[in-house]
Amino acid sequence: MRFDVSDANTFPLAAESGEWAVTGTFAFANADLETFSNKEQLAFKNGWLGTESFGRVTFVEAVIIAEEQFDEVVLRLATHFQDHYGAPDRESAVQAARHEAEYTAGLCDHPAGTLLAIERELGNEGVMERIKVIPKHDDGAHAKIWSVVEDEE
Repeated sequence: MRFDVSDANTFPLAAESGEWAVTGTFAFANADLETFSNKEQLAFKNGWLGTESFGRVTFVEAVIIAEEQFDEVVLRLATHFQDHYGAPDRESAVQAARHEAEYTAGLCDHPAGTLLAIERELGNEGVMERIKVIPKHDDGAHAKIWSVVEDEE
């Protein structure tokens, strides 16, 4: 979910609004964070991974996914694991992709429309992640952050 153009300016590659996403933390398992550019560091710290563009996005929305769409996500991820991470065979790639997709689906056990943000940091035992939950307002409205008023003359 993109609220504005900030993801396009923040990450090396921004995910498109509306594409299915996973945590994508696997991409940082063996990364040397000290060699990362500023945009790569932000992707590490706060980016979900889109499963079509394989770009990053700051927020995702919990929604219901049809089984057919879930299976498509798994197959795209499996291909990505083979093409970019050297998965030894298709079966292993599909198994790892299914695990990633199921893990992310488990994080979305919230009412539809709930927003999720991710925070990562490197700890003593590797990459640690935290998920922030931003509940949907019952009325569907977002918080009012400013208003326009006419000047008094």
